[in-house]
Amino acid sequence: MRCPYCGSEDTQVKDSRPAEDNTSIRRRRICPDCGGRFTTFERVQLRELMVIKKTGRKVPFDRDKLVRSFEIALRKRPVDRDRIERAVSGIVRRLESSGETEISSEQIGLQVLEALKSLDDVAFVRYASVYRDFSHAEDFEHVIDEINAKIARDPLDP
Repeated sequence: MRCPYCGSEDTQVKDSRPAEDNTSIRRRRICPDCGGRFTTFERVQLRELMVIKKTGRKVPFDRDKLVRSFEIALRKRPVDRDRIERAVSGIVRRLESSGETEISSEQIGLQVLEALKSLDDVAFVRYASVYRDFSHAEDFEHVIDEINAKIARDPLDP
């Protein structure tokens, strides 16, 4: 594994253990050349997934991009990193086990919306505003009405 600090090709694994969600291996590494320490994750990839964008262009699925989408929507919100990781892992597992090798960005977006709905209402509205391309205040009102209806149905499960 190449050192992200000095570029050395020779790094050593100091600690290796399963990640909390048991879907990856977490490795602590050290570079003998510069002394830099960093963490890597090893995950099983069941199949190579391609994402079909709205333009029809196909790009390889990028788990890190999915994580960034959650992080942007959840910025400054009280949601633990572990919950984000579990939500992302769940989406990736569903995508990989779907049997499809090509998945539309719309399908992925819907799964992100569903996950955010259970994580944080504010993040759900943020993501929905981009995903659904809100252009008027009424668009926000409709989503907020959905959330209020959900709360009215079950006030103990926000």
